[in-house]
This record gives sequence, structure tokens and C-alpha cells, in this order.
Amino acid sequence: MPRALALSVPRGVNGDAPLPPLPDQTSGGRISRPSRRIPYAQNAPSARLAGEDVPTSLPFTFNQVGYQIVADLPEAMRPWRDRPKRWEDITPNTNTLFLDTEGVVQVRDGAGLPGYDQPVTQIQFALGCITSYRTESNATRKALFLTRAKAQAKRLIDRRVEARGAWYFPYPFDYKHETHSGVDYKAPWYSGMAQGEAISMFIQLSQLDAVTEEERSLYQQAADAAFASLLRGDDGAPWVIHKDSAGYLWIQEYPGAQPGTGDFTYNGMIFAMFGLWDYYAATGSEVALALYDGSATTMARYFPLLRNVRWHSYYCQTHRIPTPSYHQHHINLFRQLHWQTGSPDFAHHTDVLTDDFPSPFLRDGSNVAFAAATHTLYRLDTKADGGWDKAKQDAQLETKKVTFARATQAPADMRRRIQGRGIYYRISAGAYTGWWVGEIWPTSFLRGQYLPTTYFPQRTLTFPGGNQEVDVYRFTEDGTDASIRTLSFTTPSNAPTDRRAIVNGRPMYQITAGALTGYWAPATSITMDGTTT
Repeated sequence: MPRALALSVPRGVNGDAPLPPLPDQTSGGRISRPSRRIPYAQNAPSARLAGEDVPTSLPFTFNQVGYQIVADLPEAMRPWRDRPKRWEDITPNTNTLFLDTEGVVQVRDGAGLPGYDQPVTQIQFALGCITSYRTESNATRKALFLTRAKAQAKRLIDRRVEARGAWYFPYPFDYKHETHSGVDYKAPWYSGMAQGEAISMFIQLSQLDAVTEEERSLYQQAADAAFASLLRGDDGAPWVIHKDSAGYLWIQEYPGAQPGTGDFTYNGMIFAMFGLWDYYAATGSEVALALYDGSATTMARYFPLLRNVRWHSYYCQTHRIPTPSYHQHHINLFRQLHWQTGSPDFAHHTDVLTDDFPSPFLRDGSNVAFAAATHTLYRLDTKADGGWDKAKQDAQLETKKVTFARATQAPADMRRRIQGRGIYYRISAGAYTGWWVGEIWPTSFLRGQYLPTTYFPQRTLTFPGGNQEVDVYRFTEDGTDASIRTLSFTTPSNAPTDRRAIVNGRPMYQITAGALTGYWAPATSITMDGTTT
């Protein structure tokens, strides 16, 4: 492979995959009219003294291993900062979403059908508006982002249910999931995901300079009352948290009909944990830290059950259904757990999930480099766009051998794992359009730097001892200043790294200090944090 191809990363095509849309909590099921009365609180919240009624004790003991909260994260790494609300989406009007006369998001099963409050949808809408408010420079737009966020918060406060010394945010419709047995609710029902996300919304609103002191006090009170709901176990109703038979804490997105039961949904619990991060960062509550530690302990313990090796991860523990639409969410959520805790455990989980089923997204201009050699191409049974189809399962339809007398390139529009195989590229133009080729460095690889993960704090990679030779690489855009260094050490040697990416077809780590600053080490050549990658 010519040096100009092997050691260059082309300009403009590198980067991470875009985040998928936030999950729709009621997709896969049916919304229907409530069959029971919703016991809304009848009056505005009573005024309180500062600090009054703030929860101070845990409901029960649970497993904790000592995960900490990094409260001084850079702004971009804080919860929900990656989810700004786009201006063009500020007034939704679709078959499933619309705004009512008070500017509050309503969900429905179709145009013309009744609309309902859906706490998670309203909260996430508000959090997106808050994120956009922070960065918006246009005064008119900035004001509307804040108005929309306040409207969602007001609706949750106005229609809260006060029970067990806490505020709960009810789902005022009956709901039944089509495939997840047990997710069959009569209104009102409650979700730990909503309770945790509400904490984030109220805390973040209270931190904006534009809110009045009266509003700030109300939002702080609402955050405390929502936090109290995460301190009420399953020995009463309503409840959204419990510990399992092994002593692990769960925040249930979909609590079951009986105490200690539920869907054990991974993404919903992590989104709820963001509320604990926000609450601790704002208040320093040791109780919030204990809940966060317990929740992080649970996520680390049960990661092997979330993971589906070399394929899509599982949505929940109860049903263990591989769910392509949630896999990229899991990657992003575990990355944020790494930032929020500073623990390499969750960084490792992020890397593993990325390699199990990487995002197939490629930017325009992506190219596969082919060495001068004979290559095997494949036709596979996929969706028309190259995506995985459950009914077709990537079945092999045809193969072809092609020989290139000299190194060449071909454009590609997808990089993904093929079911039961490795990582493949789909050629998008020329004589081999629609054919797939395997990722085999240095014979055939995608040029550029893809799927980056930023580590915060940095991690430690270790080169082997015993004078084992390892090549490290410095890449440039044109390849002219690039270089390869061959290293060997008598005893294992460490180096810091702040970034992992797929660079020219291989998982690699970028070194950030010492004589090797800027060089990349292949994952197969080193160990990370004392563990083989």
C-alpha cells in the first residue's frame, strides 16, 4: 500500500456519526383514552422556606462500589448539551406531536386523534430548548426557547401528583406495548425515566439568569420534590425505584405491576441518572451521590447482559431483544457515564459497543483504499440503502474476485458489521456499485478517522515488555509528513491517551504526552488500563 494512502487521513470526511433522534418512549405500543381519573394536585405548590423538605435519607441499602461524580465537567460534556432543539422544530406539528394552546407538547397516535401529556417528551423538549437558549444569539429566538421550556415545566408542576412526600408526573393515558409483556398500563402510570429527567429540567431552568427569583425558587422546589420520588422504594405506591434480589439498585423506566418487577430498561435508567448528576452538581447532596453510585454500580454489573457480542445490544434485561435503533444510544450514554464518573470502566464499555456494531454512517467523500492484490467482493441481502433487514439477515447472494495491478480507491457510503461476519464497506459508485468488501488492513480499509471517542479524564495505554516490537503511526492529511516508528521496551511502558478512533480501518489510541505525542497506537498492540483491548 503506497505511503500516501496508508498514512494520510483525507480532509472533510472524518468524524463521529450523528446522534440518532431521541427515543420515543411510547413507540411500539398503543395510546388510548384513560380508563381512570388522574389524581392531579388541585392547587399551586405551597410556598416553602429555603431548604425545607429536602430529602436526606436513602430508602434502603444497595450495592455501591464507590463511583464518584465529576461535577466540574466542561460545558459540552454535561447532560443534554448534545441535544439542542433546532429552531425549525420549535413548533412541532406532525402525526404524533403538536403544541397545545399553552405551547406544551402533546403526543397522539395520529393526526386528528386526542393529544395527551407525555412527561418524557415534554421534559426532553424543554431540555433541548434550554440547551439552545444557552447558545442562541438571536434575542427573539432566545426568548422563545425559554418560553417553550417554561411552558413544559409549568405543565408538569400543574399536573403533578403529590404522594409519599414527593411529586410524581403522571402519564394520563392507557398504554400497552405490542411486544414487551408487562408494559400494559392503566392511567395514571409513572416512569423513573421521567422522574429523573424532570430533575435535570428543573435544575437547569433554575440555573438560567433569565428566570425570576420566584421562578427559580419554584424550580428548585420542584427538583427537590422530584428527587424525593427516587427515595421512595417499592413498598408503597407509586414507586419507580427498587433493588433486585442481588442487591442492585434499579430506576425503572417501566415499573411492573408487582413490587420489584419491571422492564429493567438500560437507556431509561441512564437518562434518569443524568438527573442525579445535575442534582448533585447543583446541591452537593450526598444522598444523590449515593443513588448515582448505586445506579452506576448496577450499569457496570449488568453491562454483560446489555451487550450482545458482535451485534446490536439488548434494549432491556427482561425481554433481551436486540434493538438496532437503541445501540447508538447506548454508545453515547456509556460515553457520558465515563465523563460523569471519570471511570475507565464506562470508557471500555463505550469502545466495546462501538466495535460490536459501529454506526454505519459515512459522510460524502468517504473512500476505501485497495492494495494491489486480488480482493473478494460480496453481494449481500440487505435493505435497499444497505442497512440490516431482520428478514434478510445479510445473506450472501454472490461473490466476485477482482484484481488490481496497482493500489486504487473506490467511494463508499456505508461501514457496518455484517451479521455473522466482520466489518464491511459498501461501494457506492463505479463498476462495483452495491458490492461489499471486508475491512482488512492494509489490504482494504476506509481512509480517514471515524467514530472518535474523547476520554475525560485521559486513560493509560501500556506497551508490552520483552522487547516486543510495536509500530506507532503519525498521520497527516497529505501523508508527506507522516511517519511510522517501531518501538520496543524491556519492561511494559505506559503512555496517556485522550482519544480513540477508527483510523484507516483500525481501532487506534492517540498518545498525548512525551516523545510520542500525536502518534497513534493500534488497539491490537497494547493494553488499556491494564486490560487487553
